Amino acid sequence: MAEIPAALVVKLRKMSSQGMMDCKKALEEANGDIDAAMAILRKKGLATLAKRAERETTQGLVVSKASPDGKTAVLASLCCETDFVANSDDFKGAADKLADYGLVCAKNDGVENVLGTAVSGKKFSDVITELVSKTGEKTEVGDYAKFQLDGDGLISVYVHFNKKVGTMLEIAASDPKVASSEELKRIGADIAMHITATKPLALDKSGIDPKVIEQEKSIYADQVKNKPANIVEKIVEGKMNKFFEDNCLLDQKFVKDDSKTVTQVLEDAARSAGGKATIKRFVRFDVG
Repeated sequence: MAEIPAALVVKLRKMSSQGMMDCKKALEEANGDIDAAMAILRKKGLATLAKRAERETTQGLVVSKASPDGKTAVLASLCCETDFVANSDDFKGAADKLADYGLVCAKNDGVENVLGTAVSGKKFSDVITELVSKTGEKTEVGDYAKFQLDGDGLISVYVHFNKKVGTMLEIAASDPKVASSEELKRIGADIAMHITATKPLALDKSGIDPKVIEQEKSIYADQVKNKPANIVEKIVEGKMNKFFEDNCLLDQKFVKDDSKTVTQVLEDAARSAGGKATIKRFVRFDVG
């Protein structure tokens, strides 16, 4: 077997981000052909993914990134099996790349879309394969979404300090002055943090699955089934109103000031900036 030059091993390491010994072994198996060695390392990662396909990926990181003009932003999660790997530099680097790939991705949602996106000729699925080859753990994209403004407004993102949970929301504004106001930026960040903490099911009750609504009604009705029918109806109606208040973002009490709803604090902020604003949509992702 021909001696593998150290410089070639170092070159493969830079290309693949794999360990020196893994790179050397791959080059030896490929008789010094660096492209063949890369293929060997990739196959190793694919084999590991296949072997650990049934494993749960309950750890990971939530990442975000915005375009320089702030009109496009991405929120995504990269998941793995253990917190040890999630805290490694290699995993953190791949998670950062996920946000970069998300901005490039032509689609606004769907994990398969970002996996198939290529940057400098490399798909993100290849980035994962190489990472798995190094860590030995199943790794996958948990969630991915990209928001793009189509009018006056702003995109607010909040990722908790532990990078296990984060939120992205789009706010529409009545004019550019309101959209760029510091007051709206501040309240947008606060509402993103509010969503992260309160886990609303939807923007308003029209966004809640009808099956969930019927299930809640059934539970409440069963709790007072021995009361007269007209009383049951009123009690269920009252409990459902409270359910919507607790689970619909626009109706929720604002965490920083529970004397107002989220809708009211947003309206106040927009009014102080000289216009109006509404929340168009949001996503909340977490791992674990």
